[in-house]
Amino acid sequence: MKIDEVISATRLGVGLFELADRGLLEVRGEDRVRWLDGMISQDVQALEDSKDDSGFYALLLTNRGAIVADLHVGRIGDAYYLESLRSEIPGIREALERFIIADDVVVSDVSDERPAIGLEGPKAAELLARVSSPRIAALGHECWAETSIAGCSVLVAAFGFSGETAFQIRPHAGDRDTVEAAIGESGNSSDWGSLAPGSVEALETMRVEAGIAKLGSELDGDVLPPEARLERAISTSKGCYVGQEIVARLRARGQVNHLLVGLRLDASALPAAEAVLSFGGRVTGELTSVTCSPTAGMIALGYVRREHAEIDTVVEFDGGRATVSALPFVEVGSG
Repeated sequence: MKIDEVISATRLGVGLFELADRGLLEVRGEDRVRWLDGMISQDVQALEDSKDDSGFYALLLTNRGAIVADLHVGRIGDAYYLESLRSEIPGIREALERFIIADDVVVSDVSDERPAIGLEGPKAAELLARVSSPRIAALGHECWAETSIAGCSVLVAAFGFSGETAFQIRPHAGDRDTVEAAIGESGNSSDWGSLAPGSVEALETMRVEAGIAKLGSELDGDVLPPEARLERAISTSKGCYVGQEIVARLRARGQVNHLLVGLRLDASALPAAEAVLSFGGRVTGELTSVTCSPTAGMIALGYVRREHAEIDTVVEFDGGRATVSALPFVEVGSG
């Protein structure tokens, strides 16, 4: 299928995506809750005590409050799982293990052992309910669960990258083909249409359409959480964690110098990511992700100075101009 066909089919039904670029860390040990609570921006102890929630979106920060990584965190049994961009998993693990002193904590890279499959689209929950046993009929956003598909044990987490209802499914490596085949068979035999074979390129376009920041593009060690509008990833009630002092100071100050925005591009060709943006002849920021959407046209995510982040502000780049736009660019589901 062409990219525009995959996007349309996913936004109307459900797409099945290979997520080879996503990695997974497993955290175990008697001190896992206390230690992890001191490492990331969300309240791990509250998650441990919760009867309803089993996951959240969080950040790992430097002591200067900048972003090392964004993490989809899940609690299943005696283990915590930290999901992020696979290429960054070794660096994330190194940053975490640096703070294991006398703690009973073991951080393991299980990316190869637990490969990822993505189900995204408004019919994703219906399809998951059909193939899972015990049946997962509902799972709160960012929550995790363990079930089986085609008799194979899988981890399931409710998040994705298209803005639609989405689930990441992680079987054991040896069961991947069996699980994927069972999902495909059920999806293609449904009465609501066929299962769209997703692609990396289609999911990237949908991510930009949905305005979802990505590690390595919008998020890195030069970006502060409020610049990326990631306040939802930070607990305001928990105790000390790495970078907490700076985050609290930024919250008290109430503003940052740059902000992440959506941009509609007016140019003869798609510019490169990292293209410099200017306003009135002076540099104001840069593009971070660019794509050509089948419905929204040439669009991008990028950073501009706070005074230029208002909707409909026009900035320029070499070869064209861009208009600050509301996010998401297209109507999406619950994500």
